[in-house]
Amino acid sequence: MTSDDRVGHSLRAPSRLHSFNRYEIKYLVPSERIPELRAEIAGRMDSDSHGTSGGYGVWSTYYDTRDLRFYWEKIEGLKFRRKLRVRHYGDRTNVGDDTEVHVEIKQRVNRVTQKRRIALPYRQARELCDHRRMIEHDASQKAFVDEVLELISLLDLRPVAMTGYQREAYVGRDSDLGLRVTFDHRIRGRDRDFDFAAEAVNRLIVPARLSVVEFKANERVPYWLTDLAARLNMSVVRVSKYCQSVEAFGKAPRSVFHIPDHENAEV
Repeated sequence: MTSDDRVGHSLRAPSRLHSFNRYEIKYLVPSERIPELRAEIAGRMDSDSHGTSGGYGVWSTYYDTRDLRFYWEKIEGLKFRRKLRVRHYGDRTNVGDDTEVHVEIKQRVNRVTQKRRIALPYRQARELCDHRRMIEHDASQKAFVDEVLELISLLDLRPVAMTGYQREAYVGRDSDLGLRVTFDHRIRGRDRDFDFAAEAVNRLIVPARLSVVEFKANERVPYWLTDLAARLNMSVVRVSKYCQSVEAFGKAPRSVFHIPDHENAEV
């Protein structure tokens, strides 16, 4: 059985590896418009069970090559591209060795976004991604762990940027099962001190007056939601929080997709 066959088999079989495909549409929305949009969304969708009381923090450390291969694949719009990240949901200041995080490969195949990830204690995630060592894992996770280790070792990946933001999330109900809408506020980043709990300064990488809104669906975004976006004059944007962070800290020239950051401040 080839490596590709093993990966395909592991995704079809019941396992502790979480994977899914979806379509994503992103919008850049003035924060002052969010209450109106929130009211409309809340009338048709349910709040994510983890996103009550103002939402939750999402923190991600992104890995890339010395010449930023993953960054340039995104900027150039390659039909197949991917990136590796370690992600934590919640308050980063409380992250310790035993805190659960997710090691995730996010890839794009034509217009479809695919994610594969496993949950690990932060200590093990660092062993795998930073120290390039095989870790103890469930048998169902073997293909994914092997792929991550091979990707890191062959491409000489290292931490490049961190992003963080406050997320509100809504999930579809009834005929909209599988639909998800997220509002991401106060989008920050840093280019060093990549331990989640490090006492490091994070800087706004998107002006505070703007929020990133995403519509995510397994098959298609329902008409009522695209009609709502049109009614509120929401414009589709091509934005990547990772690329935004890379450019904000001068690791690459500002691309045509960069959101001007003249309002940035330390937070």
